[in-house]
Amino acid sequence: MLVARLLQPTRVPVFRRFISAALPREAFLEPLESHPGITCLSLNRPQSKNAISMTLLKELRESLDTVHFDKSVRVLILRSTTASSFCAGADLIERRTMSQLQVSKFLSDLREALGKLENLPMPTIAAIDGPALGGGLELSLACDLRVSGHSVTKIGLPETGLGIIPGAGGTQRATRLLGPSKAKDLIFTARLLSAQEALEWGLVDYVSPPESTALDRAVELAAQIVKNAPLALRAAKQSISRSEDLALEAGLDFERASYETLLSTSDRMEALVAFKEKRRPVFKGE
Repeated sequence: MLVARLLQPTRVPVFRRFISAALPREAFLEPLESHPGITCLSLNRPQSKNAISMTLLKELRESLDTVHFDKSVRVLILRSTTASSFCAGADLIERRTMSQLQVSKFLSDLREALGKLENLPMPTIAAIDGPALGGGLELSLACDLRVSGHSVTKIGLPETGLGIIPGAGGTQRATRLLGPSKAKDLIFTARLLSAQEALEWGLVDYVSPPESTALDRAVELAAQIVKNAPLALRAAKQSISRSEDLALEAGLDFERASYETLLSTSDRMEALVAFKEKRRPVFKGE
């Protein structure tokens, strides 16, 4: 399966393998060679189920800063390098060693990182192949779409059972996604949902088939998206995102302005020519 192919060391150049072995990163960007235009943002703390450490958070922010300006990336998939894993939330073991000042900075940095993820110009997909708890689910909520593995059984915001509340956007993004009643139910009860329950709630958008993984399904979805014009995808994402902040008339004006900027692009001209010639357009993001 795709996960196995991604993790095969033979797919990585020798020099890159040497660097990775010497300085393993806890979060890094990994272009998907089999699908040009699709890049994975990989979480890589297998020993802790990708619990968010200060190092992981730092490298996550660095990766987000890099990919934001990389026009070759048309779709970004957030995934785990480890099978049956996604993100178990904040690293509570590390948290116990942190001062109050460090905790405050960590939460501020995490909020900033999730804002960076949410505001990336290209479409983003979370491939949830294992528990997505607390900050892990909040991480996925900052993505445009979420795909869960069929066998995942722990998706939720359990913070109230730990004497706190979601602190990285969970109360806000879950409410915008689910509506107030379902968000309250999810957070008040600290319940954990299975993949199918999360789909029924609207917390995830797709569940992979039993014989597949969330990453496999996410790549299929990304491949559908990446066929379309990159500038149009970015404009559509921006217009949809602004709809939450604008009154209807202002939102319609923003949509119209975004639409008109695309009319003179090379990709628009290519689409018209391809339609006439009855072939698939070749988009360049220009």
